[in-house]
Amino acid sequence: MQKIKRLPWSKILIVLGVATLIIVSNLFFQLTQNNFSFELAFKFAFSWHTEKFFLGCFVLLLFYGWLTSLLGSLKIGSIFYSLVIIGIGSANFMKMKYRMEPIYPSDLKMVTEFNMIKDIIGLPLFILFLLLLVVGIFLIIFSLKQSLKLTKRQQWIRFGLLLVTSGLLFYVGGFNQPNNLLRKAYNKTALWIPYSQKMNYYNTGFMGGFLYNLSVDAMDKPDNYSEATIKKITEKYQVKKQATSEEKPNIVYVMSESFSDTSRLKGLDIIGGDPLKDYRTVADNTYSGQMLSQNYGGGTANIEFEALTGFSMELFNSQMTTPYTMLVPGFKTFPSLVSTLKNRGYQTTAIHPYNTSMYKRKDVYQTFGFDQFLNEDTMTHTDKIENNPYISDASAYQEVMDQLEKNQQPQFLHLVTMQTHMPYENKYDEVPYLVKGDDTSSVRSYLQDVAYSSEALKDFLADIDKLPERTLVVFWGDHLPGIYSNTTQEANEGHQLHETEFLFYDNQHQLTNEKTVTSPFYFAADLFQQTGIQQTGFQKLLLALQEELPAFEKGMYYQDGQWFKKARLNQSQEELYQEYQLIQYDITTGEQYSLKEKFFD
Repeated sequence: MQKIKRLPWSKILIVLGVATLIIVSNLFFQLTQNNFSFELAFKFAFSWHTEKFFLGCFVLLLFYGWLTSLLGSLKIGSIFYSLVIIGIGSANFMKMKYRMEPIYPSDLKMVTEFNMIKDIIGLPLFILFLLLLVVGIFLIIFSLKQSLKLTKRQQWIRFGLLLVTSGLLFYVGGFNQPNNLLRKAYNKTALWIPYSQKMNYYNTGFMGGFLYNLSVDAMDKPDNYSEATIKKITEKYQVKKQATSEEKPNIVYVMSESFSDTSRLKGLDIIGGDPLKDYRTVADNTYSGQMLSQNYGGGTANIEFEALTGFSMELFNSQMTTPYTMLVPGFKTFPSLVSTLKNRGYQTTAIHPYNTSMYKRKDVYQTFGFDQFLNEDTMTHTDKIENNPYISDASAYQEVMDQLEKNQQPQFLHLVTMQTHMPYENKYDEVPYLVKGDDTSSVRSYLQDVAYSSEALKDFLADIDKLPERTLVVFWGDHLPGIYSNTTQEANEGHQLHETEFLFYDNQHQLTNEKTVTSPFYFAADLFQQTGIQQTGFQKLLLALQEELPAFEKGMYYQDGQWFKKARLNQSQEELYQEYQLIQYDITTGEQYSLKEKFFD
């Protein structure tokens, strides 16, 4: 009788070791997703969502197999794999802590943004990050050299495994494509929450949420999308062009990092004065109010995208988390306020007192049509306040004034500030504010930050008043800072954590002091209407929509002075909303028929 060959114990131990590594790594992701609650992580994996947990393990196993075959070493591949898992998991924990949202696949592109990473995590952790990066690079070089010593048979096995895992990972990358088998496997038990990626990650696990946010079309095709439909919409809102003698005032956009009013949050009481007193001096006498931000604690580029393009993040597929990195780079040109004004003879300048690669701004600004982009390396004014690592708002405003004073043609200037960016601790030697209800050093220091910003804004607008040319300013905060306690967040759940301050300013003082709630994609249309600037057909559509739906984002809809979780639209309002949706689809995903109709000119 022929003897059955037994698998050597060494190979059994290797298989068990790899299985353990994969399971532990997926559990680690769950821990970072659940604030290191072992109870929640283990219940998710082995009680509530076991099937989805092991589907995630399968994907991690494919990645592990691809990595070890690429490096040609099981041992070094395991070490490198562990470093990658620790890095992604740690980033996920920090993003959940400060921004209340998980890591997305598009975020991995930011791994080379060293300045940003250092500013966010601090010097000690940044040094550790660099050390891990150096170790990882050394492991890759060492392993690839060692792999040349493998036997011919081992090389064939390695090549075969690399080929198979590469193909399977490529298939996994099509997770959002119709009939993807892995997606179908998840769909058997998964409850996808399109309006909340945070809940998606909780319901389907870190791996399920991560896969759900892989590449996808920006928008689903509306049933009635066609060239004839778009032409009908453009004809409905197209306007007659005014005479060429139309006034062309300077226009300045200021997106102020994390500028918001802490006193508006329930359960908090500021002691030591009003950090926004200078802001209120101006806002109380001009068109101002609250702006609805898509995110809490972050998402700057998305708010900027909305303000410059007039397109809403609410209409995109939920996986389209960052248009600046996932959508705009795929276009040579993209209609925006920048291109509209440039076609009317404006000089267009973007100013961001930080590096140019953040959110691919250098490429995005070029696509939008900016004539120049001034950054921390090309700005003239770069002063900072005390220990703050970022260029001050006062310096950034002086950069704007330089442009306004030296150029003869009308200017559009778009400034994105950095002074009030996280982290907030240890920026200033003396902070006069205390906060009853959430008195942390971060909150106190943040209040000093916005006090300086408030003062700088007031001084800047005083300088604007001295200009002979009519100059209009749109100022807004992009989002609240992600510094408040869980108790504060729970007490203000909903729109309260998404409302920042905004104002319009006219140095000829022709605006009313109306107070309102709005969304950033309405800014340009609203400004043009109030100041008599020639509107585009697209802006006419936006103004009609604003009348019915003054502010909205996913899960937050402001109508008739009230907030709702779902929009309440009658037939005519629904038709208007669909017209807006069709135009946004046409530009971002469709054939751009509306460009041929000069809808954005």
